[in-house]
Amino acid sequence: MTIQISDYHPSQYKAIADIFHAAVHTIDNKIYSETQQEAWAPTPPDYDFWRKKLATSRPFVALHNDRVIAFAELENDGYIDCFYVAPEYQGQGVASRLYQHLENSARERGMTKLFVEASLLIKPLFLNRGFDIQKKNRVRRNGETLCNFSMIKYLG
Repeated sequence: MTIQISDYHPSQYKAIADIFHAAVHTIDNKIYSETQQEAWAPTPPDYDFWRKKLATSRPFVALHNDRVIAFAELENDGYIDCFYVAPEYQGQGVASRLYQHLENSARERGMTKLFVEASLLIKPLFLNRGFDIQKKNRVRRNGETLCNFSMIKYLG
């Protein structure tokens, strides 16, 4: 599969919001319950929120046949905020390609570390790329408690 990684374009905000929503709502209910998923990614997606957020965060976007299939946000301090892959493209190396682009960009920008608050689902991706778990977190979102992990990787 041919994947192109590019910078965000404002016309992509709805596709990104839909990927976020779909990715969260297809997580196995044994990992995060339906009520936790809804608290994390309310239905319907708030497109105005995403349009404003993405105008500032300007994520990297993975494209397949000009269709947005994944996105990842890298802040100036090395914080990886959002990292999501459309459900139908999960398990096909998209996240790995997107992560490599993100790390390469961080190195080019002179960043010395990357850090993230990773969900149970994406934690293995970061562990396999040299991140260390700093602590387990319990986060309250829309009345639900979600578990994630503070993780860090120092760039040598």
